[in-house]
Amino acid sequence: MSPHPSVGRRSFKIPESVLVVVHTPALDVLLIRRADVRQGEFWQSVTGSKDGVDEALAHTAAREVGEETGIDARAPGCLLSDWRIENVYEIYPRWRHRYAPGVTHNREHVFGLRVPEGAAVRLNPREHDAFVWLPWRAAADRCFSPTNAEACLLLPRLAGVVP
Repeated sequence: MSPHPSVGRRSFKIPESVLVVVHTPALDVLLIRRADVRQGEFWQSVTGSKDGVDEALAHTAAREVGEETGIDARAPGCLLSDWRIENVYEIYPRWRHRYAPGVTHNREHVFGLRVPEGAAVRLNPREHDAFVWLPWRAAADRCFSPTNAEACLLLPRLAGVVP
């Protein structure tokens, strides 16, 4: 079986994804700006869909972090955590063409990735054109997605830190 659902020769995205809140021990959050959104500022954490239906979510999270930021989630000093939060949301109409006909909703799994202070970021310019490190509350305010903003607000509790 193909790793991606498809119709004919066209492959479609799997409607199951990860959201990874990349943060420092001081709770500064990495946000990246989407390059394909021309109207307004679309800041977000790392996101991405599974490459195959059997791909483990932690693998998806680590792969997407590497692809989008150049950060190795398994490097010394990094800690990838499954926050065991799932969000189901309607896929924005502008991106539905990426999914099989009739798919309207996505299931998002939330992870956190603690990285050392000063972690180097190398963006994939096809996906993102800018990045910023912000304190967790400011990051929540800047996020386009409500589920992303909520994840940023949960960071202190889920990281075991009292702000």
